[in-house]
Amino acid sequence: MLKQYSFQHLTSADMEQLLARNVDATHTIQDAVSQIISDVCKRGDDSLKEFALKFDKVALERLYLEKEDIAALASTITRDQQRALEIAFQNIHKFHSSQLRRERVVETMPGVECWREVRPIEKVGLYIPGGSAVLPSTLLMLGVPARIAGCKEIVVCSPPQQTGKINGFVAYCLQLLKIDKIYLVGGAQAVAAMAYGTESVPKVDKIFGPGNQFVTKAKSMVQSMTNVSIDMPAGPSEVLVVADHTAQPAFVAADLLAQAEHGPDSQAVLVATSADIIKRVNEELGKQLEVLPRAEIAQMALRNSYAIEVSDLQEALEFSNHYAPEHLILETNDWKPLIPRITNAGSVFLGHLTPESAGDYASGTNHTLPTSGYARSYSGVSVDSFVKKITFQHISQEGLSHIGSVVETLAELEGLHAHKNAVSIRK
Repeated sequence: MLKQYSFQHLTSADMEQLLARNVDATHTIQDAVSQIISDVCKRGDDSLKEFALKFDKVALERLYLEKEDIAALASTITRDQQRALEIAFQNIHKFHSSQLRRERVVETMPGVECWREVRPIEKVGLYIPGGSAVLPSTLLMLGVPARIAGCKEIVVCSPPQQTGKINGFVAYCLQLLKIDKIYLVGGAQAVAAMAYGTESVPKVDKIFGPGNQFVTKAKSMVQSMTNVSIDMPAGPSEVLVVADHTAQPAFVAADLLAQAEHGPDSQAVLVATSADIIKRVNEELGKQLEVLPRAEIAQMALRNSYAIEVSDLQEALEFSNHYAPEHLILETNDWKPLIPRITNAGSVFLGHLTPESAGDYASGTNHTLPTSGYARSYSGVSVDSFVKKITFQHISQEGLSHIGSVVETLAELEGLHAHKNAVSIRK
């Protein structure tokens, strides 16, 4: 089922190949995305409607749903389903609210005060992937911290379903978030629309949200071509599970399949301390695939996946830190001593009873995370992602007497005499 490798026998070339994922070697994705962005820039709404017909097989009269449409769709789900979404909303809100902190004023010298203050990014765009099964959890993961941060305008784009609308779950989440409009635009064209603006879709300052390789490429391209920033390169989902002799093979297999069913370009990696564990997990994968509704998709993802045999948990984390997984699961009793050794990961799930799907939906942490090795330098989405921090300073007469000569000396040695004069004239 999973291709098997031995960590100790991997060459540097083997490692490079195993760590690489979602590589556009022939630039076919970049070329396609470039054409989509160009077309959206030139033709605006007309382009978006044509792409909806081409990619989503839906003919749209208008590109958005408003408050009344959203309310009607939200009313179609059951009270139990509403309650589940409410609990997820509350947990996500509780966890992210703790991230708002006011920093203190620092007196660096007598009379010289410096501090930072937080301001929300005014216009943010949230991309919610999905198509026929739009993901309400992603809307909560992005919308909740945006609301906590205080963003003035929240633009939501998501692919239309065959009905030309969205599902009731997403509609109910929009109500929880007090968002009265959603744009029926998916894929790279949604990113282009939010980056440049069209007749219907407003231009934003920062774009958030995961997606396939086309969405990820579009985000990186518009960031390089405009003054719009992005949250991170969040592409196809991935998980790395570390398992030792205490792991339950059925649990491990379930966690691997939970990622594999996302899409054919997802990746599930098992790092185990013995070949026997890998064998038993492979057996479980076969059993669970037999009854999985999305088995065909999961099987395609598993063909892109593999297992690594290591000698111990320390070696397992060595490989994991090289891989820098979006999701890292430690299926071991002995997880506490491993925490300080984790240097590269998007989100970590500890112990046998902490499935990654809990973080996907309702534990409170954010599931919009860096993929494809970007966890080496990016964090997952948080309230910080939706704000900017502005520095302030105030210098009194006493402060100028302390710092003035320092600034004059440094300005003079750099040959910037106007800088020096700006201090000298005040003294």
